[in-house]
Amino acid sequence: MAYLDTQPALGYGLIAGLGLATGSFLNVVILRLPKRMEWEWKRDAREALDVDDVYEPAPPGIAVEPSHCPHCKTPLRWYENIPLLSWIALRGKCRHCGAPISLQYPLVELLTMVLSLACVWRFGFGWQGWGALIFSWFLIALSGIDVRTQLLPDKLTLPLLWLGLIGSADHLYVPAKAAILGAAWGYVSLYIVSWAYKQATGRDGMGGGDLKLLAAIGAWCGSKALLPTLLISSLLGAVIGSILLAVQGRDKATPLPFGQYLALAGWIVFMWGGQIIDAYMRLTGLKP
Repeated sequence: MAYLDTQPALGYGLIAGLGLATGSFLNVVILRLPKRMEWEWKRDAREALDVDDVYEPAPPGIAVEPSHCPHCKTPLRWYENIPLLSWIALRGKCRHCGAPISLQYPLVELLTMVLSLACVWRFGFGWQGWGALIFSWFLIALSGIDVRTQLLPDKLTLPLLWLGLIGSADHLYVPAKAAILGAAWGYVSLYIVSWAYKQATGRDGMGGGDLKLLAAIGAWCGSKALLPTLLISSLLGAVIGSILLAVQGRDKATPLPFGQYLALAGWIVFMWGGQIIDAYMRLTGLKP
């Protein structure tokens, strides 16, 4: 890792390739994890209710079954599965059946590469840089799943939370005290908002996954990052959500996933939170 710091051209090239490859894997997580979870929920529900078991083949696993066309189910050869390049070479269509390949695949791969490069540009190739990569990859996977299903799986939010707390033991980004308080207040603050909204309207305004995601962001960024994260995510949700509702012609009461905005705001604060807080204090005349 120290060698890569002395050879940035090599380092950035390796990280770009790693980002593309990881983005390809994150696409698998985004598409397959919710289906595996739903299958497990049904299986557990039948067992808990003592209902006769119904044969239902398990969906493809995340790391075992090879990639295949979702339309014709034909397994992809290695040259059809090169991140970003294969989609461009195939012109966004399956070579076997001609069905369109979702734009999600190249977008997630490209996004993962760009954010990965930003992480090592900001933190270098040491432990902080690699930790930033892991944090970013989790947020990309969670955002993709939230957009598609409005779910934020515990299988991702809880490991992200614990990794943040473990990193704080060695003061990777914030001290342990700030990480613990960030995790606790991150969960509690959104729980209070969600509880108050339900008391006022009788409807659930926020899922439990949002609470755990903000707790995880607090564990990585510290308690001081919570307010900027909430403000930025609320602004993003209000602006982008309103535009999407208008474009899609939906009613304002339509529930929208909030996790993607929390993830984006959390990543921004993680990368430049100190500068954001300092700029706010200078504008308001407050002392650091």
